[in-house]
Amino acid sequence: MAGGRPLVALLDGRDCSVEMPILKDMATVAFCDAQSTQEIHEKVLNEAVGALLSRITLTREDLEKFRALKIIVCVGSGYDNVDIKSAAEMGIAVCNVPSATVDEVADTTMCHILNLYRRVTWLHEAVKEGRRPQNAENVRDIATGASRIRGETLGIIGLGCTGTAVAQRAKAFGFNILYYDPFLSDAMGKALGIQDVPTLQELLYQSDCVSIHCNYSEHNNHLINDFTIKQMRQGAVLINMGHGSLVDEHALAAALKDGRLRGAALDVQENEPFSYENSPLRDAPNLIVTPHAAWYSEKSWVELREGAAAEIRRGISGRIPDSLRNCVNKEHFPASGPLSGPAGMHIAPWLETAPIHSGPGLPVPSAHHHETNGNTYSGPPRYHHPPALPPPNIAAAANDSPVPEVPRGNMAQIGPMVIPRAASSSPIVSRQSPVPALPQSGKVEAGDNAMKE
Repeated sequence: MAGGRPLVALLDGRDCSVEMPILKDMATVAFCDAQSTQEIHEKVLNEAVGALLSRITLTREDLEKFRALKIIVCVGSGYDNVDIKSAAEMGIAVCNVPSATVDEVADTTMCHILNLYRRVTWLHEAVKEGRRPQNAENVRDIATGASRIRGETLGIIGLGCTGTAVAQRAKAFGFNILYYDPFLSDAMGKALGIQDVPTLQELLYQSDCVSIHCNYSEHNNHLINDFTIKQMRQGAVLINMGHGSLVDEHALAAALKDGRLRGAALDVQENEPFSYENSPLRDAPNLIVTPHAAWYSEKSWVELREGAAAEIRRGISGRIPDSLRNCVNKEHFPASGPLSGPAGMHIAPWLETAPIHSGPGLPVPSAHHHETNGNTYSGPPRYHHPPALPPPNIAAAANDSPVPEVPRGNMAQIGPMVIPRAASSSPIVSRQSPVPALPQSGKVEAGDNAMKE
């Protein structure tokens, strides 16, 4: 711990402006902007007790590089990029933020459904190509495939938060709603006024449109494949908002090409970032692909990060894993040993009673159920340690100070801690903090300020 304070690292990003107001009174916050653990600085590997991440992969081998890590929070609902079982065996809690983007994903799902039914994208392309329908027959030619929604049957696979939100929206358009979720009783469907079906096959057989909203596991890889597609209605529509590996893209491409499926929309793909040139879907007709962006809005982005930072705060000030709201690997923690039993483990026991306070204009976050300047520097990481943490009963005062500005220097820096990059690859630059990458040596010669957009 730097200066006696826990170190929290944002592993694959560089903007900590949302997290800092929530964590600054109890932790030192740094960012690494890494694409793999090979790019993470030794200081973070040795001292970080908490980590925030989006898409960087942490296998067992990667986790073993960390010496003090006790909590990982995935900034979003997905966590399949982290080996949660190995993490639990090492005493590391893995958490997510499961419901901050429910509205955005549900809205995007409906956009895709409406687009496929009403052919909006294809009509737009026809106009751009100069096609000018002169009569009803011309309109029919360019709008072929457009159909009425009312009375159609929508089958939802996975009636979690997002699946439920989609069902509520779809009812307003006149869909009859079915759902398949082996982990729920039919009571949920009765409460929502929708019908459950006992098997996936029955849902596929009865649905005109199938929308996927379930989690991914090794047991449902390629849930939609050549065999299950043949159980769908002729001319059905498929939407995948769950996970790319739930759909066999080769089988989907074949079904679109031969007309068995009328259309499909994917916000998630088997290989991301998605590339048409290297995908079996590259020649598939009646397909909409979006770049795993259904979760995003300005509000959801902030709420995700607030929820993640709040979970880190609970982990630091409480006991792991018992103080955490969204720990996804609690069941894998060892039944005996230093982390077992109701007591759990303290990261920073002197912070146990530190509450979450809001600064001026900052709402209290809640967890929800997605510069170099030509100067030269060489040497170890440089730090600016804030004052020692006050006793818990006056900890709130520390949050009343303004968030420190991001200084311009020769190292990747945010808040109280500076971490040089450990590798030379250029990062993805965010709109909030256009910071160029640092070379591997940690030195920046004059004029070496190239950025990668």
